[in-house]
Order: sequence, then C-alpha cells, then structure tokens
Amino acid sequence: MKAPPALNLPPAPLKLGRKGNQIFVWDALRKKNLVLTPEEWVRQHLYYFLKDHLHYPLGSFAVEGGFRLMGKLQRTDILIYKKAQPTLLVECKAPSVKISQDTFDQALRYNLHYKVPYLLISNGLEHYWARVEESGLVFLSGPLDFREL
Repeated sequence: MKAPPALNLPPAPLKLGRKGNQIFVWDALRKKNLVLTPEEWVRQHLYYFLKDHLHYPLGSFAVEGGFRLMGKLQRTDILIYKKAQPTLLVECKAPSVKISQDTFDQALRYNLHYKVPYLLISNGLEHYWARVEESGLVFLSGPLDFREL
C-alpha cells in the first residue's frame, strides 16, 4: 500500500504498524488493529478531529454499528450519541470517492433507522455538515462542537 493521502483535517496521533505488505492502524475505540484502508484513514482522522478539536466525549462514539434496513445489513461509520440518543451520523468515504447525491442518499437511508438530527459526510477532503429537517437537509456553515448538538 502506498502512503495515505494528506487530508483536509488536523493531523491525528495514529499508531501505524506493518505486517508484510499491509499497513495497520490501532483503533482506540474498538481496541484493535485494523487494516488501513483509505476509508479507515478518513474515519480515524475524523474520530480524532471530533474528539480532540470539537470536544466529543469518548463515550459518545459508536463505530460501525450494524442494523437492518429493508432486510439488508448496513453499517454506520460513526454514530454520535448525546444523552443516550443518536444525534450525529457520520458517513466516511475514501479520499478518492467524490461526495455525490448518492452519498447523501445513503446517509439519509441510514437515517430512516436512526432518525438523527445531524449528518456529517466526509471523504477527508470535503466535509458536509447538515441538519436534518422534514423539508430536507439544511447545510451548516461549519463543524458543530459537541455542546451545539
């Protein structure tokens, strides 16, 4: 695997290791080494950005939670809870994946299950924060600190 790309996020204190040709990253939330895929690179950076820069407490994170939607198993990248309620759904894409209407549609389908008031969609280069309203998404001008959720 070639070196991961630079992201439009603050540097993260990731612990990387190598086994053969594969690079692994220590996931502090799941307490295990994971293969460092491009999407995992973005997820790990977003985790540290939310925690270290926007004051999201460790206990608010749920990572790769599974649920069934229309009979199919789905997985959320990151789900943030506040006061024991799902509040922010984070959808991560690899930096090479362009954020498109399909990406927003995927997050909104997942939200049929969770019914969160906020979404964050990122490929590590572009970040879209939105509030979910009955009329659709209202895009926000920037990131939300945990206290603002």
